[in-house]
Amino acid sequence: MDNEFRDISTSIWLQLGYGVGHILNDVCASLWFTYFLVFFHLVLEFSASQAGNLMLIGQVVDALSTPFVGYHSDHTDNVISIQYGKRKLWHLFGTACVLGSFPFIFTQCIGCSMAHKWAQMFYFAAFIMIFQIGWASVQISHLSLIPELSSDDHTRTHLTAVRYGFTVFSNLLVYVVTWLVLHVTGDCNSHQIGPTDAWKFRHIVYIVMAVGVVASVVFHVTVHEKRHRRQEELLAVEESTHADFLKRPLMYQVAGVYMSTRLVVNVSQVFIPLYLHQTLALPARSLAVVPLTMYLGSLSAAAVQRAAPRSLSRKVNYLFGALCTLVAIVWIFVGSGESYKVYEIYAVAVLIGFGGAIMLVTSLSLTADLVGSQTRASAFVYGLMSFTDKLSCGVAIALIQKYADVAPVGYYRDILCWVCGGASVLGLALTLFLPKFNSGAERLIVDASINSADDTGHEADI
Repeated sequence: MDNEFRDISTSIWLQLGYGVGHILNDVCASLWFTYFLVFFHLVLEFSASQAGNLMLIGQVVDALSTPFVGYHSDHTDNVISIQYGKRKLWHLFGTACVLGSFPFIFTQCIGCSMAHKWAQMFYFAAFIMIFQIGWASVQISHLSLIPELSSDDHTRTHLTAVRYGFTVFSNLLVYVVTWLVLHVTGDCNSHQIGPTDAWKFRHIVYIVMAVGVVASVVFHVTVHEKRHRRQEELLAVEESTHADFLKRPLMYQVAGVYMSTRLVVNVSQVFIPLYLHQTLALPARSLAVVPLTMYLGSLSAAAVQRAAPRSLSRKVNYLFGALCTLVAIVWIFVGSGESYKVYEIYAVAVLIGFGGAIMLVTSLSLTADLVGSQTRASAFVYGLMSFTDKLSCGVAIALIQKYADVAPVGYYRDILCWVCGGASVLGLALTLFLPKFNSGAERLIVDASINSADDTGHEADI
């Protein structure tokens, strides 16, 4: 195999450099999904529906940004992108947007904190839109590097697991810092979150974003994007256009798997803190410790995925993850009493974290299989996947919050059970009915001659 396409598993530094490239996004996403509603509803005292609408604005902007960024990331072709790398160039742009906007989201409205809540929504919506455009740019450019860096399916799965391992690290960092700030600054064992805690969230944001900035610098220094591909391959293989992907039913089935998986992961991450606060009436400490436990489960799942044999199919992986998640959902539905609040809730958190991580890594691996060697369209494919994820999650969260102000105490328990449980079943059904397809999504080209190029004629074991 040409040195330009060498297996990156030989370079531990390149793996680590790639893995840390999404930490800034991950710490922001952890704060966004876990504490956004908590901060706006319980600290800034927006209504549940207003907080939900702000999150919907962010998710819609993110959803619209991802295919746009994906398309233009694939087509960026100028002197700077050739020298620096088109994926890394978009990553740098997104990082600047995130740094310039996210701190203002978790800070009281500067100069307008006493204004009407609807007026403040315009202020926060502006920063949310900038943040989501930047976040989408970093996410898509980082994901689309996976097919660029390796042509081997197993190595791509390994890269995805490394990336997710650092995602889990980022979430652990957020929850540990949150717990420490709450623990040092007050009695978090009995005190529940309220308006007086606004400054604490601001300090949490500054601390974790500082780590993210350092990680982004490491990524840009250590990862070198390939500048050229072999000319004979470009002549022998017709480029897979974006329209070719859109014509294949398999594209939408994989997108359905990814969307369902992200619903499970994101909805559980968003509403477990509110479930702990409002349904179980647990103190502030639990809002950091229980999510921390959930991501310890995720960390163990990343290790399991890395150690999994090549012969283990995607379907078996996803089945195992979905079953773990469904066991946790049933436990939430039937759980009650002091024993559940004190002890069992942590077992539930581990199961949700472990199962969700297995499902997410598997769905990302399926997406990488879909792209295959057609790396010139990889950002577009990841953008479409992310579009379904962000839009569905945004609409679901807004609808849930619309009825939360007048909902009974057990509302968030029922939401976790029915939404996460239903999404798990849907994702599992779509995965089990996936056909075997050639690495590269059957090349997603009608022209069969493309199957003779490179070494990509084998089937992905899904």
